[in-house]
Amino acid sequence: MSLSGFAFAEGGFDRAGHLREAEEALDALWPRARVLLLDGESRALVPGELPAWPLGAALRGERPRAALFLGMAGDTPCFALEERAEGRPACDLREAGMRWPGREASLFAAAAGVLNWQRRARHCGGCGARVELRQGGWSVRCPACGLEAYPRTDPAVIVAVSSGERLLLGRQARWPAGRWSVIAGFIEPGESLSQAVAREVFEETGVRVQQVRFAAAQPWPFPSALMLGCFAEAAPDAPDPVVGEELEDARWFSHEEVAQGLAASDAPAAGEPPPIAFSPRLSIARSLIEAWHARASG
Repeated sequence: MSLSGFAFAEGGFDRAGHLREAEEALDALWPRARVLLLDGESRALVPGELPAWPLGAALRGERPRAALFLGMAGDTPCFALEERAEGRPACDLREAGMRWPGREASLFAAAAGVLNWQRRARHCGGCGARVELRQGGWSVRCPACGLEAYPRTDPAVIVAVSSGERLLLGRQARWPAGRWSVIAGFIEPGESLSQAVAREVFEETGVRVQQVRFAAAQPWPFPSALMLGCFAEAAPDAPDPVVGEELEDARWFSHEEVAQGLAASDAPAAGEPPPIAFSPRLSIARSLIEAWHARASG
């Protein structure tokens, strides 16, 4: 079952990794490059459309060493550069994922992920010395001990669990009232995808699953996750969930209740929050719920 409709997965640009170590080539691309400007909290200071991003030549005469090379959008080089907001309006990544074109949102996701990592990797993890940016911003190297480091991506499972005609959903205490979602958690070292799904579902709800099926992946740079969307089956007579420490509540939802939640999630906000609502279309979680509902309907 294919999934669609969530943010940051479209891509639409060539990361052109072969150019990252070509300093002269990057210098030559800079004057005609479109530059995504971000503030210190990785919020965009430019509009959503690529042609509206400033040209490199209009920002600096030469390519700054801190400029992150994102890749090529067709024939257009793309960089990201951190600047002070200085009162300018800013757009965060979640808003961009909902409103920007897919290519530009994906460029923003890549930029935010790498710049967030750079802020945490300014000193060597081995000896503590100040590191140097390399590969167009995609790695750092310690001049003292030679240790190199690269941006990390943390794989996580996110799974729609069925029990007959029921869907397992949980909620965290910090979420808005009425918000429910599918079960998610990070993959541990040495663990397979299906093993991680089974462990996370059991740890959070006490439900045992089998028949894990991978569906789609979503980059989720908040700050550095890759969400691996799956479907899994529990026994048709699976017992009521028993929540652990991570969830405030979890229960089985009928097809009708899921339909009500989908309708409430798309309705304009007014008055009291609905008793059942789901994540916005930004997230693969919403796509998993919609896909489960469509399959159960047909």
